[in-house]
Amino acid sequence: MSEAPTLPVTVSVVAGIGALTAATIWGQAGGDTASGLLILDVAAGVAAWALLPVLLRWPVPGALALAVLAAVSPAATPAATYATLHVAQRRRFAVAIAVGGAGVVALLIRGLWRPIASLPSAWWLVLVLVAEAGLVGWGEATRARHALLDSLRERARRAEAEQASRVAEARIAERAAIAREMHDVLAHRLSLLATYAGALEYRPDAPPEQLARAAGVVRAGVHQALDELREVIGVLRDDDLVPGARPQPGPGDLAALVAETRDAGTPVDLVERLSHPEELPGALARTAYRMVQEGLTNARKHAPGRPVRLLLDGHPGDHLLIELTNPLGPADPSGEASPAEPRLNGTGAGLIGLTERVRLTGGELDHGIGADARFRLAARLPWPVEPADQIGTTDQARTTELAEPAERA
Repeated sequence: MSEAPTLPVTVSVVAGIGALTAATIWGQAGGDTASGLLILDVAAGVAAWALLPVLLRWPVPGALALAVLAAVSPAATPAATYATLHVAQRRRFAVAIAVGGAGVVALLIRGLWRPIASLPSAWWLVLVLVAEAGLVGWGEATRARHALLDSLRERARRAEAEQASRVAEARIAERAAIAREMHDVLAHRLSLLATYAGALEYRPDAPPEQLARAAGVVRAGVHQALDELREVIGVLRDDDLVPGARPQPGPGDLAALVAETRDAGTPVDLVERLSHPEELPGALARTAYRMVQEGLTNARKHAPGRPVRLLLDGHPGDHLLIELTNPLGPADPSGEASPAEPRLNGTGAGLIGLTERVRLTGGELDHGIGADARFRLAARLPWPVEPADQIGTTDQARTTELAEPAERA
Protein backbone atom coordinates (compact mmCIF):
# COMPACT_ATOMS: atom_id res chain seq x y z
CA MET A 1 0.00 0.00 0.00
CA SER A 2 1.49 3.32 -1.10
CA GLU A 3 1.58 6.36 1.20
CA ALA A 4 2.51 9.92 0.34
CA PRO A 5 4.38 11.54 3.27
CA THR A 6 4.57 15.29 3.51
CA LEU A 7 7.83 17.09 2.69
CA PRO A 8 8.54 18.19 6.29
CA VAL A 9 8.16 14.59 7.52
CA THR A 10 10.47 13.27 4.80
CA VAL A 11 13.14 15.90 5.49
CA SER A 12 13.07 15.37 9.26
CA VAL A 13 13.29 11.57 8.99
CA VAL A 14 16.08 11.62 6.39
CA ALA A 15 18.05 14.20 8.39
CA GLY A 16 17.66 12.42 11.74
CA ILE A 17 18.43 8.91 10.52
CA GLY A 18 21.23 10.26 8.35
CA ALA A 19 22.86 11.81 11.42
CA LEU A 20 22.61 8.53 13.36
CA THR A 21 24.02 6.60 10.39
CA ALA A 22 26.95 9.00 10.10
CA ALA A 23 27.65 8.65 13.84
CA THR A 24 27.60 4.86 13.51
CA ILE A 25 30.08 4.95 10.60
CA TRP A 26 32.29 7.37 12.52
CA GLY A 27 32.35 4.96 15.45
CA GLN A 28 33.26 2.06 13.21
CA ALA A 29 36.10 4.11 11.64
CA GLY A 30 37.51 4.97 15.07
CA GLY A 31 37.78 1.29 16.06
CA ASP A 32 39.80 -1.57 14.73
CA THR A 33 37.47 -2.23 11.78
CA ALA A 34 39.26 -3.39 8.65
CA SER A 35 39.31 -1.02 5.74
CA GLY A 36 37.31 -3.42 3.59
CA LEU A 37 34.55 -3.63 6.18
CA LEU A 38 34.65 0.14 6.65
CA ILE A 39 34.04 0.63 2.95
CA LEU A 40 31.14 -1.86 3.20
CA ASP A 41 29.72 0.09 6.14
CA VAL A 42 29.89 3.36 4.23
CA ALA A 43 28.17 1.79 1.21
CA ALA A 44 25.50 0.14 3.40
CA GLY A 45 24.92 3.37 5.31
CA VAL A 46 24.49 5.38 2.13
CA ALA A 47 22.13 2.75 0.69
CA ALA A 48 20.09 2.68 3.91
CA TRP A 49 19.91 6.47 3.94
CA ALA A 50 18.75 6.45 0.29
CA LEU A 51 16.05 3.90 1.09
CA LEU A 52 14.37 6.14 3.71
CA PRO A 53 12.05 7.90 1.19
CA VAL A 54 11.09 4.44 -0.11
CA LEU A 55 10.30 3.37 3.45
CA LEU A 56 8.07 6.39 4.01
CA ARG A 57 6.09 5.70 0.83
CA TRP A 58 6.09 1.88 0.88
CA PRO A 59 6.66 0.89 4.55
CA VAL A 60 6.81 -2.93 4.34
CA PRO A 61 9.07 -3.33 1.26
CA GLY A 62 11.31 -0.55 2.53
CA ALA A 63 11.58 -2.15 5.98
CA LEU A 64 12.50 -5.55 4.52
CA ALA A 65 15.18 -3.99 2.30
CA LEU A 66 16.66 -2.18 5.31
CA ALA A 67 16.63 -5.44 7.30
CA VAL A 68 18.78 -7.04 4.60
CA LEU A 69 21.25 -4.14 4.83
CA ALA A 70 21.27 -4.42 8.64
CA ALA A 71 22.41 -8.05 8.26
CA VAL A 72 25.43 -6.76 6.32
CA SER A 73 26.50 -3.67 8.27
CA PRO A 74 25.77 -1.92 11.58
CA ALA A 75 25.59 1.34 9.61
CA ALA A 76 22.09 0.29 8.45
CA THR A 77 20.89 -0.46 12.00
CA PRO A 78 19.42 3.05 12.75
CA ALA A 79 17.38 2.99 9.53
CA ALA A 80 16.29 -0.66 10.04
CA THR A 81 15.29 0.07 13.65
CA TYR A 82 13.20 3.06 12.61
CA ALA A 83 11.66 0.93 9.83
CA THR A 84 10.28 -1.57 12.38
CA LEU A 85 8.72 1.26 14.41
CA HIS A 86 7.32 2.92 11.28
CA VAL A 87 5.63 -0.27 10.08
CA ALA A 88 4.21 -1.03 13.55
CA GLN A 89 2.60 2.44 13.63
CA ARG A 90 0.93 2.08 10.25
CA ARG A 91 0.16 -1.58 9.65
CA ARG A 92 -1.81 -4.24 11.50
CA PHE A 93 -0.16 -6.22 14.30
CA ALA A 94 0.56 -9.37 12.25
CA VAL A 95 2.48 -7.38 9.62
CA ALA A 96 4.43 -5.55 12.35
CA ILE A 97 5.36 -8.88 13.97
CA ALA A 98 6.60 -10.21 10.61
CA VAL A 99 8.76 -7.14 9.97
CA GLY A 100 10.07 -7.27 13.56
CA GLY A 101 10.94 -10.94 13.06
CA ALA A 102 12.83 -10.11 9.88
CA GLY A 103 14.77 -7.49 11.85
CA VAL A 104 15.65 -10.05 14.56
CA VAL A 105 16.89 -12.55 11.95
CA ALA A 106 18.98 -9.89 10.20
CA LEU A 107 20.62 -8.70 13.41
CA LEU A 108 21.33 -12.28 14.52
CA ILE A 109 22.98 -13.00 11.16
CA ARG A 110 25.15 -9.95 11.51
CA GLY A 111 26.04 -10.97 15.07
CA LEU A 112 27.27 -14.31 13.76
CA TRP A 113 29.72 -13.01 11.17
CA ARG A 114 30.52 -9.64 12.80
CA PRO A 115 30.20 -10.33 16.51
CA ILE A 116 30.90 -7.74 19.19
CA ALA A 117 33.91 -8.92 21.12
CA SER A 118 32.81 -7.53 24.47
CA LEU A 119 29.21 -8.86 24.22
CA PRO A 120 28.38 -12.58 24.48
CA SER A 121 26.08 -13.99 21.81
CA ALA A 122 23.35 -14.83 24.34
CA TRP A 123 23.17 -11.22 25.53
CA TRP A 124 23.17 -10.04 21.96
CA LEU A 125 20.14 -12.25 21.29
CA VAL A 126 18.36 -10.89 24.37
CA LEU A 127 19.07 -7.30 23.40
CA VAL A 128 17.85 -7.84 19.84
CA LEU A 129 14.62 -9.53 20.96
CA VAL A 130 13.88 -6.88 23.60
CA ALA A 131 14.60 -4.02 21.19
CA GLU A 132 12.46 -5.38 18.36
CA ALA A 133 9.61 -6.31 20.75
CA GLY A 134 9.74 -2.82 22.27
CA LEU A 135 9.62 -1.19 18.85
CA VAL A 136 6.62 -3.30 17.79
CA GLY A 137 4.81 -2.59 21.09
CA TRP A 138 5.54 1.13 20.88
CA GLY A 139 4.25 1.25 17.33
CA GLU A 140 1.07 -0.68 18.22
CA ALA A 141 0.39 1.64 21.16
CA THR A 142 0.82 4.67 18.92
CA ARG A 143 -1.45 3.17 16.26
CA ALA A 144 -4.11 2.35 18.85
CA ARG A 145 -3.97 5.90 20.21
CA HIS A 146 -4.34 7.35 16.72
CA ALA A 147 -7.27 5.03 16.05
CA LEU A 148 -8.91 6.11 19.32
CA LEU A 149 -8.45 9.78 18.48
CA ASP A 150 -9.88 9.22 15.01
CA SER A 151 -12.85 7.39 16.53
CA LEU A 152 -13.46 10.21 19.01
CA ARG A 153 -13.29 12.80 16.23
CA GLU A 154 -15.76 10.81 14.16
CA ARG A 155 -18.11 10.44 17.11
CA ALA A 156 -17.86 14.15 17.82
CA ARG A 157 -18.60 14.90 14.17
CA ARG A 158 -21.62 12.59 14.22
CA ALA A 159 -22.85 14.05 17.50
CA GLU A 160 -22.57 17.53 16.05
CA ALA A 161 -24.45 16.46 12.93
CA GLU A 162 -27.16 14.77 15.02
CA GLN A 163 -27.44 17.86 17.19
CA ALA A 164 -27.85 20.04 14.12
CA SER A 165 -30.46 17.59 12.81
CA ARG A 166 -32.38 17.73 16.10
CA VAL A 167 -32.30 21.52 16.07
CA ALA A 168 -33.59 21.55 12.49
CA GLU A 169 -36.36 19.07 13.36
CA ALA A 170 -37.36 21.16 16.37
CA ARG A 171 -37.55 24.28 14.20
CA ILE A 172 -39.57 22.47 11.54
CA ALA A 173 -41.96 21.11 14.18
CA GLU A 174 -42.43 24.54 15.72
CA ARG A 175 -42.98 26.16 12.32
CA ALA A 176 -45.56 23.49 11.50
CA ALA A 177 -47.33 24.16 14.79
CA ILE A 178 -47.36 27.89 14.10
CA ALA A 179 -48.67 27.34 10.58
CA ARG A 180 -51.43 25.09 11.94
CA GLU A 181 -52.41 27.74 14.48
CA MET A 182 -52.48 30.44 11.83
CA HIS A 183 -54.67 28.36 9.54
CA ASP A 184 -57.23 28.03 12.31
CA VAL A 185 -57.08 31.70 13.30
CA LEU A 186 -57.11 33.20 9.79
CA ALA A 187 -59.75 30.84 8.41
CA HIS A 188 -62.09 31.76 11.27
CA ARG A 189 -61.45 35.47 11.04
CA LEU A 190 -61.69 35.67 7.24
CA SER A 191 -64.98 33.78 7.26
CA LEU A 192 -66.33 36.39 9.69
CA LEU A 193 -65.12 39.17 7.39
CA ALA A 194 -66.83 37.51 4.43
CA THR A 195 -70.08 37.38 6.37
CA TYR A 196 -70.00 41.06 7.33
CA ALA A 197 -68.87 42.11 3.84
CA GLY A 198 -71.77 40.12 2.37
CA ALA A 199 -74.17 41.94 4.69
CA LEU A 200 -72.88 45.30 3.48
CA GLU A 201 -73.39 44.23 -0.13
CA TYR A 202 -76.83 42.70 0.45
CA ARG A 203 -78.26 45.54 2.55
CA PRO A 204 -77.00 48.82 1.12
CA ASP A 205 -80.23 50.47 2.35
CA ALA A 206 -79.60 49.55 5.98
CA PRO A 207 -79.50 52.37 8.54
CA PRO A 208 -76.21 54.27 8.56
CA GLU A 209 -75.37 53.19 12.10
CA GLN A 210 -75.69 49.51 11.11
CA LEU A 211 -73.56 50.04 8.01
CA ALA A 212 -70.97 51.87 10.08
CA ARG A 213 -70.97 49.09 12.66
CA ALA A 214 -70.51 46.38 10.01
CA ALA A 215 -67.79 48.38 8.28
CA GLY A 216 -66.03 48.85 11.61
CA VAL A 217 -66.12 45.13 12.26
CA VAL A 218 -64.66 44.46 8.80
CA ARG A 219 -61.94 47.04 9.32
CA ALA A 220 -61.04 45.73 12.78
CA GLY A 221 -61.06 42.13 11.52
CA VAL A 222 -58.77 42.99 8.61
CA HIS A 223 -56.33 44.72 10.95
CA GLN A 224 -56.34 41.74 13.31
CA ALA A 225 -55.80 39.29 10.47
CA LEU A 226 -52.93 41.39 9.08
CA ASP A 227 -51.31 41.71 12.49
CA GLU A 228 -51.50 37.97 13.07
CA LEU A 229 -50.21 37.20 9.59
CA ARG A 230 -47.36 39.69 10.00
CA GLU A 231 -46.50 38.15 13.35
CA VAL A 232 -46.35 34.58 12.08
CA ILE A 233 -44.29 35.59 9.04
CA GLY A 234 -41.83 37.30 11.35
CA VAL A 235 -41.62 34.22 13.56
CA LEU A 236 -41.15 31.90 10.59
CA ARG A 237 -38.29 34.06 9.32
CA ASP A 238 -36.58 33.98 12.71
CA ASP A 239 -34.09 31.17 13.21
CA ASP A 240 -34.41 31.38 17.01
CA LEU A 241 -37.97 30.19 17.48
CA VAL A 242 -39.37 30.52 20.98
CA PRO A 243 -42.30 28.10 21.38
CA GLY A 244 -45.26 29.45 23.30
CA ALA A 245 -44.25 33.10 22.81
CA ARG A 246 -47.71 33.99 21.45
CA PRO A 247 -50.66 33.94 23.90
CA GLN A 248 -52.60 30.73 23.45
CA PRO A 249 -56.40 30.39 23.71
CA GLY A 250 -57.96 28.52 26.60
CA PRO A 251 -61.37 27.47 27.90
CA GLY A 252 -62.16 31.01 29.01
CA ASP A 253 -62.04 32.19 25.39
CA LEU A 254 -64.82 29.88 24.20
CA ALA A 255 -67.56 32.27 25.33
CA ALA A 256 -66.04 35.10 23.32
CA LEU A 257 -65.70 32.81 20.30
CA VAL A 258 -69.36 31.81 20.50
CA ALA A 259 -70.44 35.44 20.94
CA GLU A 260 -68.38 36.48 17.93
CA THR A 261 -70.02 33.77 15.82
CA ARG A 262 -73.49 34.80 16.96
CA ASP A 263 -72.76 38.43 16.06
CA ALA A 264 -71.84 37.25 12.55
CA GLY A 265 -75.34 35.83 12.08
CA THR A 266 -74.88 32.16 13.01
CA PRO A 267 -77.14 31.05 15.88
CA VAL A 268 -75.20 28.94 18.37
CA ASP A 269 -76.87 26.83 21.05
CA LEU A 270 -74.19 26.25 23.66
CA VAL A 271 -74.78 23.29 25.98
CA GLU A 272 -72.05 23.16 28.61
CA ARG A 273 -71.91 20.25 31.02
CA LEU A 274 -68.29 20.49 32.02
CA SER A 275 -67.31 19.63 35.55
CA HIS A 276 -64.49 21.85 36.81
CA PRO A 277 -63.57 23.45 33.44
CA GLU A 278 -60.84 25.43 35.18
CA GLU A 279 -58.92 22.16 35.60
CA LEU A 280 -58.52 21.60 31.86
CA PRO A 281 -54.80 21.12 31.06
CA GLY A 282 -53.33 23.77 28.76
CA ALA A 283 -52.81 21.49 25.75
CA LEU A 284 -56.31 20.02 26.06
CA ALA A 285 -57.90 23.46 26.41
CA ARG A 286 -56.16 24.71 23.26
CA THR A 287 -57.21 21.64 21.31
CA ALA A 288 -60.81 22.12 22.46
CA TYR A 289 -60.76 25.79 21.47
CA ARG A 290 -59.31 25.07 18.02
CA MET A 291 -61.82 22.32 17.41
CA VAL A 292 -64.77 24.57 18.30
CA GLN A 293 -63.27 27.33 16.17
CA GLU A 294 -62.84 25.02 13.18
CA GLY A 295 -66.35 23.59 13.60
CA LEU A 296 -67.97 27.03 13.72
CA THR A 297 -65.92 28.16 10.73
CA ASN A 298 -67.01 25.11 8.70
CA ALA A 299 -70.67 25.67 9.65
CA ARG A 300 -70.42 29.29 8.55
CA LYS A 301 -68.80 28.26 5.26
CA HIS A 302 -71.05 25.38 4.25
CA ALA A 303 -74.32 26.13 6.07
CA PRO A 304 -74.46 29.91 6.47
CA GLY A 305 -77.22 31.15 8.71
CA ARG A 306 -78.15 27.68 10.00
CA PRO A 307 -78.15 27.07 13.76
CA VAL A 308 -75.26 25.21 15.34
CA ARG A 309 -75.52 23.14 18.49
CA LEU A 310 -72.33 22.99 20.56
CA LEU A 311 -72.07 20.41 23.33
CA LEU A 312 -69.23 20.40 25.88
CA ASP A 313 -69.31 17.54 28.38
CA GLY A 314 -66.85 15.71 30.61
CA HIS A 315 -64.94 15.81 33.87
CA PRO A 316 -61.33 15.31 35.04
CA GLY A 317 -60.14 11.72 35.05
CA ASP A 318 -62.50 10.71 32.24
CA HIS A 319 -62.93 12.31 28.81
CA LEU A 320 -63.82 15.64 27.28
CA LEU A 321 -66.59 15.40 24.68
CA ILE A 322 -66.92 18.15 22.09
CA GLU A 323 -69.76 17.88 19.59
CA LEU A 324 -70.94 20.35 16.96
CA THR A 325 -73.99 19.64 14.79
CA ASN A 326 -75.71 21.77 12.20
CA PRO A 327 -78.24 21.26 9.37
CA LEU A 328 -76.93 21.01 5.83
CA GLY A 329 -77.22 23.82 3.32
CA PRO A 330 -77.80 27.54 3.70
CA ALA A 331 -80.67 29.11 5.62
CA ASP A 332 -82.19 30.54 2.41
CA PRO A 333 -85.15 28.28 1.47
CA SER A 334 -84.16 28.54 -2.18
CA GLY A 335 -81.02 26.62 -1.37
CA GLU A 336 -78.75 29.45 -2.55
CA ALA A 337 -76.54 31.37 -0.19
CA SER A 338 -77.48 35.01 -0.04
CA PRO A 339 -74.85 37.71 -0.51
CA ALA A 340 -75.09 38.42 3.19
CA GLU A 341 -74.28 34.83 3.87
CA PRO A 342 -71.61 33.91 1.34
CA ARG A 343 -70.90 30.22 0.96
CA LEU A 344 -67.16 29.62 1.00
CA ASN A 345 -65.41 26.63 -0.45
CA GLY A 346 -62.84 24.82 1.65
CA THR A 347 -59.95 22.51 0.89
CA GLY A 348 -60.45 20.16 3.83
CA ALA A 349 -57.09 21.16 5.31
CA GLY A 350 -58.81 22.29 8.50
CA LEU A 351 -60.27 18.87 9.24
CA ILE A 352 -56.95 17.23 8.38
CA GLY A 353 -55.12 19.49 10.84
CA LEU A 354 -57.85 18.96 13.42
CA THR A 355 -57.53 15.18 13.08
CA GLU A 356 -53.79 15.52 13.74
CA ARG A 357 -54.41 17.70 16.80
CA VAL A 358 -56.86 15.21 18.28
CA ARG A 359 -54.56 12.28 17.51
CA LEU A 360 -51.66 13.97 19.31
CA THR A 361 -53.78 14.23 22.47
CA GLY A 362 -54.68 10.53 22.28
CA GLY A 363 -58.30 11.23 21.36
CA GLU A 364 -60.69 10.26 18.60
CA LEU A 365 -62.33 12.47 15.99
CA ASP A 366 -65.50 11.66 14.07
CA HIS A 367 -67.18 13.74 11.38
CA GLY A 368 -69.83 13.10 8.77
CA ILE A 369 -73.47 13.44 7.83
CA GLY A 370 -75.95 11.60 10.02
CA ALA A 371 -79.29 10.00 9.20
CA ASP A 372 -81.03 13.22 10.28
CA ALA A 373 -79.28 15.15 7.46
CA ARG A 374 -77.16 17.06 9.95
CA PHE A 375 -73.39 17.39 9.81
CA ARG A 376 -71.73 16.17 13.00
CA LEU A 377 -68.21 16.93 14.19
CA ALA A 378 -67.31 15.21 17.45
CA ALA A 379 -64.15 14.54 19.42
CA ARG A 380 -63.53 12.47 22.51
CA LEU A 381 -60.34 13.61 24.26
CA PRO A 382 -58.67 12.11 27.36
CA TRP A 383 -58.94 14.48 30.34
CA PRO A 384 -56.14 13.59 32.76
CA VAL A 385 -56.16 14.73 36.35
CA GLU A 386 -53.31 17.15 37.04
CA PRO A 387 -52.23 18.86 40.26
CA ALA A 388 -53.54 22.38 40.60
CA ASP A 389 -50.09 23.95 40.38
CA GLN A 390 -49.36 22.14 37.11
CA ILE A 391 -52.58 22.90 35.23
CA GLY A 392 -51.71 24.66 31.98
CA THR A 393 -47.99 23.90 32.23
CA THR A 394 -47.80 20.50 30.53
CA ASP A 395 -47.75 21.86 27.01
CA GLN A 396 -45.27 24.56 27.97
CA ALA A 397 -42.86 21.91 29.25
CA ARG A 398 -43.29 19.94 26.03
CA THR A 399 -42.55 22.93 23.83
CA THR A 400 -39.59 23.86 26.04
CA GLU A 401 -38.06 20.47 25.21
CA LEU A 402 -38.26 21.39 21.52
CA ALA A 403 -36.70 24.78 22.19
CA GLU A 404 -33.70 23.50 24.15
CA PRO A 405 -31.74 22.16 21.11
CA ALA A 406 -32.20 25.47 19.30
CA GLU A 407 -30.99 27.39 22.37
CA ARG A 408 -27.93 25.17 22.77
CA ALA A 409 -27.08 25.67 19.08
